[in-house]
Amino acid sequence: MLSRGSRMYRVAASLLFLPLAGCSRQPAAPASAQASSARPAIVFMTDFGTANDAVAICRGVIYGIAPDVRITDITHQVTPFSIEEASRFLYGVTPYYPEGTVFLVVVDPGVGTSRKAIAVKSRKGQYFILPDNGVITPVLDRDGLESAREITNQHWMIQAPLSSTFHGRDIFSPAAAHLAEGWEFDLVGPPVQQLVRLTPKTSVISAKGIEGEVIGLDDPYGSLITDIPGEDFKQLGYNVGDKVFIQINKKAFALPYAKTFMDVPVGEALLYIDSRGRVGIAVNQGSYATRFNIRPPAAVFIPRKGTPINVVHRPAA
Repeated sequence: MLSRGSRMYRVAASLLFLPLAGCSRQPAAPASAQASSARPAIVFMTDFGTANDAVAICRGVIYGIAPDVRITDITHQVTPFSIEEASRFLYGVTPYYPEGTVFLVVVDPGVGTSRKAIAVKSRKGQYFILPDNGVITPVLDRDGLESAREITNQHWMIQAPLSSTFHGRDIFSPAAAHLAEGWEFDLVGPPVQQLVRLTPKTSVISAKGIEGEVIGLDDPYGSLITDIPGEDFKQLGYNVGDKVFIQINKKAFALPYAKTFMDVPVGEALLYIDSRGRVGIAVNQGSYATRFNIRPPAAVFIPRKGTPINVVHRPAA
């Protein structure tokens, strides 16, 4: 018969070994995941829309690999097939996310072709899983490229036959999940020496004024987004409160240069510098695009102050 002291010793010893036995049965985590319990976020953007199950399927694939990952969205309403629009959204969003964030972008009109699926690391330490179609060009022009690799590791893909039309599910989502789960970036596949570049149009300033383009709509408001930098516009000599005569698709309009929407009466139009530092055109509590039937792309010309434009289309009352 064991003494009371012996029984207490055995109980204490068994308690000491229980946690170690439990830990020994857990699968080993990736080295980088062991170093930190914090998981980076996946920031997700597509042109899939919200009227089907594609986004939910991609999320399911991600959670199956990285159940604790945080997923947030840029948008799933990118104009279908518009690489340029997706690149503009990506460029605008990335500065607000920390090092280690994984950006998952599936705007991929070339799905199933010879275009590469790639993983990119910027010099800011952010990661990007996306097609090699130029969508990342503006971000890399600003932040710099550290490394780019083709996604070829089949263990980083869905463990089922790959579809030729849904790489968002089969390749991009699982690759993003592996990165977010802490697997080493170099495991994704071989280096890519040359990325496809996007060459978007940019505005041109001259002695006469600025020629640019309406590149998008600030939906749901219907305001026009142009590619004209606010700093270039200011070189034309206008001050807040001035009337600006501009041409959109060769039609002339007179707009007050305002600081904010409520500087003009409700229903009136204005020209302003938007939150991203570009020239915008809007109607206070209305849709400029709908009122004047303007959709991107649309040519824009803003003359230097004092240069007349003959025909003026004033906003409808």
